[in-house]
Amino acid sequence: MARIKFMNTEIDNLTMDETLAEIDRLIQKKKNAYVVTPNVDHIVQLERGGKIVDVYKHADLILADGKPLLWIAKWYGNPIKEKISGSDLFPLLCQLAAKKGYTMFFLGAAEGVAAKAAENLMKKYEGLNVVGTYSPPFGFENDHEEMSKIEKMIKDGQPHILIVGLGCPKQELFILHNKDRLGVPISLGLGASLDFEAGNIKRAPKWMADHGLEWLFRITQDPKRLAKRYLVDDMKIFRLAIKYKGK
Repeated sequence: MARIKFMNTEIDNLTMDETLAEIDRLIQKKKNAYVVTPNVDHIVQLERGGKIVDVYKHADLILADGKPLLWIAKWYGNPIKEKISGSDLFPLLCQLAAKKGYTMFFLGAAEGVAAKAAENLMKKYEGLNVVGTYSPPFGFENDHEEMSKIEKMIKDGQPHILIVGLGCPKQELFILHNKDRLGVPISLGLGASLDFEAGNIKRAPKWMADHGLEWLFRITQDPKRLAKRYLVDDMKIFRLAIKYKGK
């Protein structure tokens, strides 16, 4: 597998088909693996340091999510094959699970969203088996009772694939700290993907995603929450791109 150095992390330089084949291989290995999908926001967070650095250090698959990262890699003269966004990967993963008989568990999003996403996806992919869904209350990670309840639900369901939608870095930290206890072959933190599949949030049109403008569409959907992230925090990527050129 071709893992390349990229800015302040590494990237597994794979196409979408290669990614699905690698996930399939990791499921069969049953080693409590997990996947991260870095975008501009993750790169900026990694530069600040902290717990997210550990998440990346131990990840089994690191996939480039976002056209800007592909543009930077091309500028560096070391191109990344394909953008692997979590929201594109998620339905293909469901398709793979339906075909191979892998079971799934969805954790996260607002109340009822994970269940609605499961309902929609099971209609869409015949044979897909989502063995459980749960939308935990705010602050659940500091509530021993809630954490025990989640652990029991996941262990009882025995899924092959765990999808966690809690936002970065909360979802990645949850996976890192609990993966060995939960014993799920592969876990993925996929942010808003549960909302997209539930029909709760609209995805950007394909032409916008293809031209690196998904962030602009998302701001219009939730300006209060996302404007600062995209228009202030993520602008640091320009300075970081220059900093890491030639390193």
